[in-house]
Amino acid sequence: MTVNLKRRLAGAVAVLIIALVFFPLVFDGAGYQERQLEPVIPPAPVMPELVQIEPVNPIIIESVTPAPPAEAVIVPAPAVEIAEPLEQLAPTLNPVEDTPVLDADQVPAAWTLQLASFKQEENARGLRNKLIEAGYKVYIRQGTDLVRVYVGPDMQRSRLEALQAQLKQEYGLDGIIVRFTTQ
Repeated sequence: MTVNLKRRLAGAVAVLIIALVFFPLVFDGAGYQERQLEPVIPPAPVMPELVQIEPVNPIIIESVTPAPPAEAVIVPAPAVEIAEPLEQLAPTLNPVEDTPVLDADQVPAAWTLQLASFKQEENARGLRNKLIEAGYKVYIRQGTDLVRVYVGPDMQRSRLEALQAQLKQEYGLDGIIVRFTTQ
């Protein structure tokens, strides 16, 4: 026998042994048994018995005419007490100056008043709390090295200019009006 023939016989014997070991593991017939199971049909549902209900006499409701409405009582309001608060609430807008401006993205421009910048956040929070107690819309923004205190925002720049003068008078703070951004 040649060496080549011995190698072929040894390889064939090895493949035969491997096939004898793995053939029963792969082809054990479990899938075939599952396909041969008898289908189980559940029993038919039980129908409930029908009960006869005796007819009920209809209830007749008599129509009732509503009572005539009472006359409305008109109480005259004092014109002086209402006129003053209404005049204070009337908007003081200049239609030429206060027309909302659209930016390049066609979004209305909003403005805010930057009041102060602080290196220490505690100082900014103190001013913010003081202005909030006075009734102003105040927020702070953290920058890279400064904390800024803002009042606003508002769509009308003229309102912020009036607010700027008021805050300068009350607190001695010079502010600058800047464009409002969300960042």
